Amino acid sequence: MFKINEVLQYEGKLLRVLSLDDEQVVWIDVQGSKALPVVVFFRDLQRAMDDEALVRAKDPYEALAFAAPEKGSIAQVKRDKNYELVRAIVSAPLFYDPKVRGTKINDLVTSRGVSKSNLYKLLRRYWQRGQTPNALLPHYKNSGGKGKKRKTNGKKLGRPRTVSPGIGALIDEETERLFRIAIDKHFLTDKGNDLPYVYRRFVTLFKNYFPDAEDSELPTKWQLQHFYNREYSLTKKIKKRTRRIKYDKDVRQLSSTATAHALGPGSRYEIDATIADIYVLSDSERRDIVGRPVIYFVKDVFSRMIAGFYVGLENASYVAAIQALTMAMTDKVQLCSEYGVDIREEDWPTVGLPNAILADRGELLGHQIESLESSFSVRVENTPPYRGDAKGIVERSFRTVQADFKKYAPGAVEETTIKKRGGRDYRLDAKFTIREFKEIILRSILMHNRFDVLEKYDREIDMPDDLEMTPLSIWNWGIQHRTGRLRVASEEAIRISLLPRAKASISDLGISVFGVYYTCAEIVESGLLHRSQKTRRPVGLEAAYDPASADIIYLFPSKGTSEYWTCNLTPRSREFAGASFWDVWRRKKKQKRKNAESRQRQTEEKRQFEEYLNEKIIEVDSLAPKTHHRSDAERVRGIRSNRENEKKRERQQRSQKDKPREPATNAKTIPFKGNVVEDYEYPDLIDELFDSEDS
Repeated sequence: MFKINEVLQYEGKLLRVLSLDDEQVVWIDVQGSKALPVVVFFRDLQRAMDDEALVRAKDPYEALAFAAPEKGSIAQVKRDKNYELVRAIVSAPLFYDPKVRGTKINDLVTSRGVSKSNLYKLLRRYWQRGQTPNALLPHYKNSGGKGKKRKTNGKKLGRPRTVSPGIGALIDEETERLFRIAIDKHFLTDKGNDLPYVYRRFVTLFKNYFPDAEDSELPTKWQLQHFYNREYSLTKKIKKRTRRIKYDKDVRQLSSTATAHALGPGSRYEIDATIADIYVLSDSERRDIVGRPVIYFVKDVFSRMIAGFYVGLENASYVAAIQALTMAMTDKVQLCSEYGVDIREEDWPTVGLPNAILADRGELLGHQIESLESSFSVRVENTPPYRGDAKGIVERSFRTVQADFKKYAPGAVEETTIKKRGGRDYRLDAKFTIREFKEIILRSILMHNRFDVLEKYDREIDMPDDLEMTPLSIWNWGIQHRTGRLRVASEEAIRISLLPRAKASISDLGISVFGVYYTCAEIVESGLLHRSQKTRRPVGLEAAYDPASADIIYLFPSKGTSEYWTCNLTPRSREFAGASFWDVWRRKKKQKRKNAESRQRQTEEKRQFEEYLNEKIIEVDSLAPKTHHRSDAERVRGIRSNRENEKKRERQQRSQKDKPREPATNAKTIPFKGNVVEDYEYPDLIDELFDSEDS
């Protein structure tokens, strides 16, 4: 029924069973300071258990069984020494008999020179704490009172001064209150103040309260530091002295992994950009250094597969991001062949739409990406500001991929622009063009996807042990055993859905986007361009455009649908043929600035003309006769005759100015032998200009 070392509870006391036989039980009060083994009969314990007065309890010293000291430590030496003292007593069959126990204790006192009180203390600790050698371990962890406030007893704590003048300050409650004010206000902030600065602020505060205090009796910096270490926990110190953004990103403890939230391949893509650590040359002119290109990566969280990328001179923006996303969702075989790399579809199988895309707020936030969400049900997730750790999977890829070339490539960024004396600016060492650098990144990505071993990948519970931990292998395993597979869509539909959109309007001149006019067969057939008051044109239309080309836009005639019309430039906007929309915006801005300057001059000239006109009106009004000898009716009837007389006078003046001229003769044209003289007059384009649809 009972077991040795089992703890029982009886009448509010905890009792440990030390030994058993058929009729009696030996136990000891676990918490008694003077307790010794006591013999009780088994039948009495059984009766108490039937009355529910005796119950089993939890051993308060259970942890001592695992409290093994370090080998060779002082604690181990003292434990073994204490056990050797009491071994003869605790191993005796009748250790509970006071006579037998007393005889052995007297022998030890005589032979070993130890006191009885020390022996009884060790025996009591051995029996009460589980009858194991570890029960005799010294309690060094309770020594010193670490983290506890010392009692002053009216005197300064710590070692006495030997060099500094004075005795030192006694730290009372008021001083501790001022310590806490100075620390909370000046040290537990993200401003990076050091402890000496905080101490100086404390001295200023202390002297405001105690102006008569001598400098030699002021609390010291070490007393302030001791109070800080004692009263403030490590968690509070770190959190208060670290900026919130840095704490959330780099310091706080991690609670999970990114893979734990990815259901399978294509479940979540992460996209991010960085500036490459290398200077490159122009593709068209190798002598021109164009700076450091921008790299975009789109990475699958589950498999760590890089699904798409972008390398170019576009700044990190939506325009560059859509190029990386388009590549991530479409086939890469043709792209690789353009750079001399032959692959199969199964070598880079990331083709299709993911379930979610995690990006920075500035790139995929707003109405620009709404078409991808509404048309293909792709969830777009945005990270909080300044939280690069939220996309740790793709962030790590930049360092991994660039490490493949940074040590060897000419033009790679170094710690300083100018090397040691006599050195050379590394920017002048650039040798790779943008296209050549893109080929390097492409081959590095292929190597990563197919052969990089992910030794720190957190495996799923059902992943086989013989699974090769490369991104491609994990992707293929996930396709067979997980959800979140990519959804298929046409490449053209994906590309157009990712293009940025702008408002479009329809007028007599065509479809206007950014002040550039377009037309298409569908808009002509609809009759929306007819110059008639009965024509009712739709408003609030949207058009998708490729910033790299202003020749074509994609008009969405109906809201909420994926139908689009491909529109081309009209002759009215032929000046923008072959240009990009960046050129359109730049030229339109320049034209508007010039028109504004012209309007300003026009306003000034018109103002001067109006002043002249007002002065002229005053002048002619003063020259007009005050009275007329004819009536108003006679003056009106004389308008026709007055007009004829004035016309004759105008002709006479013109005939006197014109002098007779000699008649002009045409030059004689001498044709080449056998050729016919051609007519070099301007062509008549009347029929072409006013051609109608019915002709």
